[in-house]
Amino acid sequence: MAAASLSSSSSAVFTISSSLKTRRHLTKTPQNPFLFKHSSSPTSHPFLLSRKLCRVQATILREDEEKKVAVEESFQPKTVQGPPRSSSPSGLETWAIKLEQSVNVFLTDSVIKILDTLYHDRDYARFFVLETIARVPYFAFMSVLHMYESFGWWRRADYLKVHFAESWNEMHHLLIMEELGGNSWWFDRFLAQHIAIFYYFMTVLMYALSPRMAYHFSECVESHAFATYDKFIKARGDDLKKMPAPEVAVKYYTEGDLYLFDEFQTSRAPHSRRPKIENLYDVFLNVRDDEAEHCKTMKACQTHGNLRSPHSYPEDAFEDDTGCDLPQADCEGIVDCIKKSVTSPPSNQKQNTVYISGDG
Repeated sequence: MAAASLSSSSSAVFTISSSLKTRRHLTKTPQNPFLFKHSSSPTSHPFLLSRKLCRVQATILREDEEKKVAVEESFQPKTVQGPPRSSSPSGLETWAIKLEQSVNVFLTDSVIKILDTLYHDRDYARFFVLETIARVPYFAFMSVLHMYESFGWWRRADYLKVHFAESWNEMHHLLIMEELGGNSWWFDRFLAQHIAIFYYFMTVLMYALSPRMAYHFSECVESHAFATYDKFIKARGDDLKKMPAPEVAVKYYTEGDLYLFDEFQTSRAPHSRRPKIENLYDVFLNVRDDEAEHCKTMKACQTHGNLRSPHSYPEDAFEDDTGCDLPQADCEGIVDCIKKSVTSPPSNQKQNTVYISGDG
């Protein structure tokens, strides 16, 4: 009888255990094979954690972007400030920033004095020279960044996209000035082209040694361009309103695909600025506003890793959960790139260039 009782108790325990296992199996949440391919624990899978973190970061960035849609309508070209920092710079770094900015201001003022002497009464020729020079830094930035990519030191597509869009914008400024006759004299073409060659190699060297200094120098150039066009508009505004707009300006600002036009304006949301071109006054007004946008972008670039394409986070990217970029290989200046290439293992550099998508 004792044996029968023991057997009955064992059957009861087995029945309860089986019932609990069955209930646990039925209530288990179905797993996505793309997320839990190699692990049964969602918290232990690095890919899921990466997607969760990126989702939260994207939401924050979206909120910040909505706040940035309303940008200031005026720009103060005379203001020269240090780049914004997430933490207080050390005494040595503060001294280095002041030295870099002092050198940049001196070089910019020297060039401005030369232009004032040669072009004090020839506006279109001055604008031609200025636009020939102003587009050069973006070529230099892209050249250095492509070199870093070739060595596997750097992976930031947004920088290449934005800098190309900036060069595309400056190229159309140059085409406008050429259509207005700014390049009619051989001397003006000779001077602009040779300054541009020297400026290119100087910027390549400066950008390789200190991207912050190169971006600040470009900010100074764009600030001068803004001030020059603003002064011209105020002095000749009534006459400009009576003149027709060049055809190249009408096509660039109002026709075709305006993706690249939105791309260089990193302080604005895409499609938030659509110029209206009815006369020459509108053309110079928009050229001036373009220079202000360039200046804002150059200021943002002085904080390392701060530049982001305005098209990087479209609306649908925040609604679906198909994938996320892993942290990208990155360095600041050629010295930092070489240092990281020596100290970082090759496997990490390779991993940083991979794009994670929904196929796991």
